[in-house]
Amino acid sequence: MNRKKIAIIDLAANNSRRSLYGRVMYPNFASIMPQAIGVWCKEEGHDVTFMCYTGCEDLIEDLPEDLDLAIIGTFTLGAQLAYALSNHLRSQGVITVLGGPHARCYPEDAQQYFDYVLGFTDKAVIREVLSDCSKYRPIGTYISAKQQPMVLPSVRERWSFIEPILQKAWLFKSVSMLGSLGCPYTCAFCIDATIPYQPLDFNVLKDDLRFLLDQLKHPIVAWHDPNFGVRFDDYMGAIEEAVPPNSIRFIAESSLSLLSEPHLKRLKKNGFKAILPGIESWFDLGNKSKTGSMIGMEKVRKISHEVNTILRYIPYVQANFVFGLDTDQGAEPFELTKRFVDMTPGVYPAYNIVTAYGRAASLNLDYQRANRVIPIPFHFMNNLCTNVKPNNYAWTEFYTYMIDLNNHAFSWKSIVNRCRVNKEPIPRWTNVIRGLEARVGKMKMNREMLQQFESDTKFRAYFEQETTELPQFYINQIQQDLGALWKWLPTGALSYDPNAYLKSEESKVLTVKAKDLRHTEVVGSRH
Repeated sequence: MNRKKIAIIDLAANNSRRSLYGRVMYPNFASIMPQAIGVWCKEEGHDVTFMCYTGCEDLIEDLPEDLDLAIIGTFTLGAQLAYALSNHLRSQGVITVLGGPHARCYPEDAQQYFDYVLGFTDKAVIREVLSDCSKYRPIGTYISAKQQPMVLPSVRERWSFIEPILQKAWLFKSVSMLGSLGCPYTCAFCIDATIPYQPLDFNVLKDDLRFLLDQLKHPIVAWHDPNFGVRFDDYMGAIEEAVPPNSIRFIAESSLSLLSEPHLKRLKKNGFKAILPGIESWFDLGNKSKTGSMIGMEKVRKISHEVNTILRYIPYVQANFVFGLDTDQGAEPFELTKRFVDMTPGVYPAYNIVTAYGRAASLNLDYQRANRVIPIPFHFMNNLCTNVKPNNYAWTEFYTYMIDLNNHAFSWKSIVNRCRVNKEPIPRWTNVIRGLEARVGKMKMNREMLQQFESDTKFRAYFEQETTELPQFYINQIQQDLGALWKWLPTGALSYDPNAYLKSEESKVLTVKAKDLRHTEVVGSRH
């Protein structure tokens, strides 16, 4: 295999706006898989340049010349930026590859703009791409392993890519680690729900923790597990064996069902400083919050008590909610959440709006069958503006409720209350910075959406599916955010088929039926 010059670009941001929030948080959003791919490419004998794009870099000027191959990893939020960058690189003769969540969710669309689109990716998939390294145009080729990789490169192996990212971080610097893949829960809206739970090698985990203590004075590890602590005793035992108590600070996403008080005591003893439990809904998904059939105010009281208990042991708690589910009706979900915020003043509430990311979840098929998916540009699919037509709300009603909820949760009073409850410096300042970002980001987006619905008939007609003409509101924002790469955005890259997943599944059924019919004809001809 010829030695190739490869660039790997991890898009942690989708624009170059230099906000305080971006400076603090984006370097800490670095993904593990681009680093893993970098290790695999090096092991195959190639020259690798790695860039984690946080909005401060120049995607045109900072990449080396004479590249043979560029591998771009992105969430759907960065898809249009990735498409423009791929088009620019292909114009220079570079072969381009797309990986990450967007490639898994929208492979049919991505294949129009990349030579390779990757689903599940392991070392064998990367080796196949490197061995072939051909131009597939106008439609790229899709490659996927049968499952998530059983083994990933360690932190020690990824360190040459991690260290430059840490140098970009400000206020706090976290190293991304994985203890497991997949999730035992089956939330219909989640991309991990259909992936079997799979713990990774405990010996590698222990070696990585020891390695970090040698490299950094006060390491922070952000576990990227979809649900950390499923095998709680095994993982905590590994941490306790590897490093002294409180020598590393940990951040993890977990479910309330795993956060009993004995577990919290053990987490505190071992340096866990932030926990992100999923509450999701006051009327559904009780298995994750160990609330069973409880709904409404009864569930609010129970979860508020549990989260306040967590806050006695863990200084930073982010509670995750999803709005726009079909179980939501009227003002009640929003009013209950306001009560929860008042009853749990130390918690940071993260409000997500139902978003159907292509093939990400089985629930998306139901939305597509009902013709409820709006093809808003990928650039805006950030859980702040839904692309699913609400089942029980008019558009203006829904965003009015969201604005009211955000005004309550991120009022100056609520931000001050979080500071009073959270005594440790980093959790306190993180709450302040995120609260300010919510005021200028989330609240601004919700207000702009409501204003467009109320004042722009074309915008409203687009969301009511009366027209497919993309509102100028979106075009203007994307042009501003892409900057110099706007001119490289391919023709047609602002639109896509929102029902491609459904059509693909229906095509499979038709193919199977056609095979059955041919089988019947052959059998009949024998008699």
